[in-house]
Amino acid sequence: MLKYISKRFAMMVITMFIIITATFFLMRAIPGGPFSFDRALPPSVEEALNAKYNLDKPLIEQYFDYLLSILRFDFGPSYVYFGRTVNEMIADGWPDSAKLGIASSILILIFGVPLGIVAALNQNKRPDRAIMVISTIGVVIPSFVLATFLLYFFSVKLEILPTFGVDSWKGYILPTICLAVGPICGITRLSRSSMLDTLSQDYMRTAESKGLSRSRIIVVHGLRNSLIPVVTSLGMTFAALLTGTFVIEKIFAVPGLGRYFVSSITNRDYTAVMALTILSSAIMVVAVFIIDIIYMLLDPRIKLYDK
Repeated sequence: MLKYISKRFAMMVITMFIIITATFFLMRAIPGGPFSFDRALPPSVEEALNAKYNLDKPLIEQYFDYLLSILRFDFGPSYVYFGRTVNEMIADGWPDSAKLGIASSILILIFGVPLGIVAALNQNKRPDRAIMVISTIGVVIPSFVLATFLLYFFSVKLEILPTFGVDSWKGYILPTICLAVGPICGITRLSRSSMLDTLSQDYMRTAESKGLSRSRIIVVHGLRNSLIPVVTSLGMTFAALLTGTFVIEKIFAVPGLGRYFVSSITNRDYTAVMALTILSSAIMVVAVFIIDIIYMLLDPRIKLYDK
C-alpha cells in the first residue's frame, strides 16, 4: 500500500510539472501580451512594464523563475489587477466558490445516490418511473434557466431569499441548488444503472440462495460494488465544483473564482491564468488519487499497486 501511494504521489508531481510547463509556454505562445490593450501604449511605457514584471528576460529564464516561485507557493503579481497578487485573488475568491462546491456536493451525495438505489430496487414501478422522469428533466434543463426560475419564484414572488450576494447564509441556498440539481439527476441515473447491473450478477443470486436477508444482500454485496462508477463521477464533480462555476456565480453575484477565470483569460493575465489552472488541476489530481484509494476499499479485488 505504501509503495502504491509513493508511486501515485510521484505520478501526481510529474503530472503537475507537465501541466505547469504546458500552461506556461502555451500562454506565451498566444499572440499579444498582458499589456496589449485596445489603446496602444507608448513603447517606453510598455518597455517599463515588461521590465517591472521581468517579461523582458529570455523565455527560458522566465520559466525557471516561475518554477522557483511555484515551489514557494508564490504565484506572482497580477498583470491586470495592478497592486494585487494572484495569491490575494485566490484567497479572495476561493472561499465562496469552495463553500458553494462543498454544499452542492453534500446535496448530490444525500439525494443522488439514494434516489438511484430506490429507483433500481423498484425497477419499472411507480417510484422508478417518477424518479427517472424527474431526473431526465433535471439533466436537460440548463442551470441558468433553473436559476432564473428560482430567482423569480423565491426572490421576486415569495421574497424569502435574496436575489444576489452571499452576505448571509440565505444567499448560498439558490446557487447551491442550481449547482446541485444537474449532478444529482446525473448521479441518480448512474446509480440506478450501476445497481441494476450489480443486482443481475451471479454472486447476488448466490447470496440470496444462501438465505441472506434482502437488506444484507443489498447493503453488503450490492451497494458496495455498484458504487465504484458512482465514486468516479462524484469525485470529478466535487473537484470541478470547488474551483467555481462562472455562470451561476455571475447570475447570483457570488464573488468567487469564476470571475477571475474569465477575466484573466480575456485580459491575458499570464500569472492568474497559470495559477488558476494549477489550482484546478491540483484539485482534480488529488481527487483522482483519493478515488483510486476508495476503489480499493470498496472492492479488494482491485489491485492498483504492485505486490
